[in-house]
This record gives sequence, C-alpha cells and structure tokens, in this order.
Amino acid sequence: MKIGLVCPYNITRGGGVQEVVKALQLEYEKRGHDVVIITPQPKEPYSGRDHRVLFLGTATDFKSPLATTSQVSASVLTDEIDSMLEQEQFDILHFHEPWVPVLSRQILSRSTCANVATFHAKLPETIASRALAKVIIPYTKPLLRHIDVFTAVSDAAAEYVRSLTTNEISIIPNGIHTTHFRRPAHLASKKEPLSILYIGRLEKRKGVKYLILAYQLLLERRPETRLIIAGDGPDREKLEQMVDELGLENVVFRGYIDNKTKLELLHTADVFCSPALYGESFGIVLLEAMASGLVAVAGNNPGYSSVLTEIGQLSLVDPRDSIEFAHRMELLLTDTGIRELWKKWARKYVRKFEYNTVAEMYLASYDIALERAKNKEKVADEDWYSA
Repeated sequence: MKIGLVCPYNITRGGGVQEVVKALQLEYEKRGHDVVIITPQPKEPYSGRDHRVLFLGTATDFKSPLATTSQVSASVLTDEIDSMLEQEQFDILHFHEPWVPVLSRQILSRSTCANVATFHAKLPETIASRALAKVIIPYTKPLLRHIDVFTAVSDAAAEYVRSLTTNEISIIPNGIHTTHFRRPAHLASKKEPLSILYIGRLEKRKGVKYLILAYQLLLERRPETRLIIAGDGPDREKLEQMVDELGLENVVFRGYIDNKTKLELLHTADVFCSPALYGESFGIVLLEAMASGLVAVAGNNPGYSSVLTEIGQLSLVDPRDSIEFAHRMELLLTDTGIRELWKKWARKYVRKFEYNTVAEMYLASYDIALERAKNKEKVADEDWYSA
C-alpha cells in the first residue's frame, strides 16, 4: 500500500505523536509498504534521514489546553495539497490528532482515498478546556464525514470524538520498542541508596508538587531515599524553591535529559513516579518504566488507569492524598514480594504494546477503511446514475 501518515506537529521535535508516527513508518516499511510522513514545514532544519518526510505549509507555536507549546501547521496552500495528492496517489491517509489546526482539515477535505483518524489527547476537565471544546466542535464536526475509520489510543482519548459521532471507535494503544529499554544484566544487583525517579514536563498538571510533599513524608521512615526529577518546564523554579523551603537535601533536579541519560536513570532507579493529575490519554512513560524493569507509582487519572490494569492497579494513587501517596511509594520501594510480583506481571503485560503488534492493528483498520471507501464510491456512482 501507499500510506501517508499525517502529523500536525513539528516532526523535528520530541513528542508522543511524533514518535508514534515515525515508529509506524518504520514498521510498515519492514512489511514492504511505501510510507510518507506529511507534516508542517518546521522553523529549523531537519536531518532525519531514516524517515521519508513531505513538508507542507508553515508552522507556528501553539499553546494547547494542557499548557504545553507545540509547533503546528499555520497555513497550507490548496494547490500545494492538490499537487502532493496527485503526485503521491495514496491508498490510505492516516491522520493523527485530526482536530489540530490546520493541516488535517485541509488535506481531509481534498482527499479521495481511504482516510483513518487517530485521536491521541484527552482534554482536561477544566473550565478553559470545556470552553475550548465548544469552540473546536464546529471546526471538528465537518471533518468527520471524510473519515472512514476512527481510532483512539485509549477510552480517555476517545471521549471527545464520541461526543460528536455515533461511529465505532477502535482502541489501538500507543506502542513501545521494549528491547530499547531493556535493563543490562550487570545492573540487576544495584546496591545504591533507594531512589525515586520522575521524568517529564515540570508543569502544574504533572503533579510534581504532590510528589515532593509525599516524598517529605516518606523521608520520616526512609531518610536515605533520594528523589531525582528530570525534565524542564514553567514550574521548575517554583519546585526548586519549594524543595529548598522544605529543607529536602536528597532531591536532585537534572533538567532536560537526552535519551542516553534517560535510559541510565530508568535502569538505576528503584521506583518510577508519574503523579499526573489530569490531561493524560495514555501513559507511554509507564510502559517505558515497565520495559526497563522499573516498578511504577502513578496518578489515578483516566489515561494512566487505562494502562495500569490487573496487578498494575496497585500503582494507582490520588497524588493529592500525601499520606496514601507516601505509603504507596514505600510499599513499592521496599516490599520485595510485591515488587517481584509487579515486575513479573509487567514483563509479560508490556509485550502487548510492541510496535509490531500495534502496527498490525492499524493495518487491519486500513483494510476496513479501504473497503468502506470503496463502498462509498459505489454508492456515489449509483446516486449519480440514478440522478
């Protein structure tokens, strides 16, 4: 098949959607498909030689309802789109986060092939987000008639589009390359002080403030435990000030880290903690922890709850309940029996999210989309002859 993967975000920057799109391209190419990523022209040069990319239009900074900033498509000339579609002759166009302006809307309205859509994000339950939803519904709803198959990475991510359509929405989770995160054998018998690891944006919805408060309580029983906070964001200065005011000496802020450092931290920590309060549609960071052999504690938001099922439910906690949060961290730090039970479950569970499995699920949805598109053409032809 000739497949176009439409990514509304700047492909040169890190991000969950970008990583999914690039991973799917490589998986499809292994199976002999011809695959192109279609994305806004970034402001900076792109040297991703492993990926065939078509840049359209221009990109601009966009602040999302989750208080994060991304570069998204600002404008695309319709002649440019028509020329691209004519030249590429796609069998399938797969739109990731199609509600994000404006690339998907412009391509969808001109596409004549089968179209698949994947919804990745969950809008947080805030007044601002509810107001935004009212604004984007008129923008999104006209797009839906062009989509042959709807998918979402979780029920939380499907929530918004389910309010707009009665069409079936298939849940296809995000993926992971478990071998990339596998812990080296020589690190199996770590004897350093116990440590808790956070990796992510330092912003309000991520709940790092509550992690620090729970960690303060944990120190009363486990004073040797360290807390490592990796990542950057608008709340970093406030969080560092909070740590100073509380007199917490064993907290280390690592700032932005590269992939090599990320793996080193995942392989040497004892518990991974991601206390996000809201706005999570999935939880790829939790899969990364599992694949690294690292036990996790996580906020009980809908996205994380969709990942941490079965024994993994032991990890879920209300981050605002500092006493219970501290207790759960201590339990998963120190109870050898529970830790081993959790790790055994995670090693098996995480395999279902391998990208080769996820790619097969999407390819099956493409077959359905092709059949539906063919039937739409047949109905359109019959209507034309009847007229």
